[in-house]
Amino acid sequence: MSSETMENSGTSLVKGSKRQRLWKKVKYQLVEYHMLPGYLRDNEYIVGHYRSEWPLKQVLLSIFSIHNETLNVWTHLIGFFLFLSLTIYTAMKIPKVVDLHTLHFPDVLKKADLHKLQEELLTSLPSLPNLPDLHRLREELKTWHILELFYNCLPERFSHANHTDVCVLMGTGRQCERSMKEDVANIIAPLMLTPITRWPFFAFLGGAMFCLLASSTCHLLSCHSERVSYIMLRLDYAGIAALISTSFYPPVYYSFMCNPFFCNLYMGFITLLGITTIMVSLLPVFQTPGFRSIRASLFFGMGLSGVLPIMHKLVMFWDQPEALHTTGYEILMGALYGIGALVYATRIPERWMPGKFDIAGHSHQLFHVLVVAGAYTHYRAGLVYLKWRDLEGC
Repeated sequence: MSSETMENSGTSLVKGSKRQRLWKKVKYQLVEYHMLPGYLRDNEYIVGHYRSEWPLKQVLLSIFSIHNETLNVWTHLIGFFLFLSLTIYTAMKIPKVVDLHTLHFPDVLKKADLHKLQEELLTSLPSLPNLPDLHRLREELKTWHILELFYNCLPERFSHANHTDVCVLMGTGRQCERSMKEDVANIIAPLMLTPITRWPFFAFLGGAMFCLLASSTCHLLSCHSERVSYIMLRLDYAGIAALISTSFYPPVYYSFMCNPFFCNLYMGFITLLGITTIMVSLLPVFQTPGFRSIRASLFFGMGLSGVLPIMHKLVMFWDQPEALHTTGYEILMGALYGIGALVYATRIPERWMPGKFDIAGHSHQLFHVLVVAGAYTHYRAGLVYLKWRDLEGC
């Protein structure tokens, strides 16, 4: 082979390599709405910055690049980690959900297992039967480290709840007395209060995390192919239905835990409605742009179905401040979800200025932020329910 031929061959290889790199660069460029395949066309008011049928590697890496789905991915991904943190925090905080400073101990004592409390105190404080001997009691506080004895007496799940205050063991004065009373109250309260079941609250947290993670994944991967888009959208709709359904578990269960008929009726209805919604969402026509308003209306209708149990709760507990407190949170949650659904269905604000909100500020991003805010509001309501039912029981 002559040197000229080799040179021409090398030149061809270089040009071919350049064309290949250029083709890849062009291939992974963001495109405009009119260049999209039909299954990716959803909102004509978002004009540009679309990813279209990218390889999976580039799709995954695009989470760190700027396009019209970037904020859709991150708003719910951050929301997922927020609720994951809240779940861990709540799981660690369960024995101390009750605010001991608000306890009315005469009422609490009516519900307490006094025999168990007596046994625990006698085991931990040998001098308790001889209370007139205050000097001996004071010496035991110093010598035997009463709080440590209490820790040994308490069930394991409560043993980590408090810490030993040095001034209780060694000091005197009002501040130390107050600290001692708080420590003793913190130790004794778990013996008198049996926390109610937490599964409805954690079911809601699980539903919220599933919804947020499914939504984030859907917005990241749907541009890969038509099949992946179909699967991801069904996952997204299932997540929305799961969030709405499980949102009703805490208010329904904790409001009607003493009325099993209504508890089972309401929880069964909302669960059945959620399953039906997921089944309907499997229909291919459900994801078409023409069904945007129907999708929003269906999920909005699921939310409205919770009005009846909330009204029922208010009738039953109209004299309970916790009922009014939780209802206020639920009204705010419903308003946030409702506004989000309205923004999603009407495609505001991008319909007013097409192309101006492609990257940031379009309706789906606002919808995501409102969903996270609504779910967090419901989390706050759930804490009120736990405290209320821990104190009141049935």
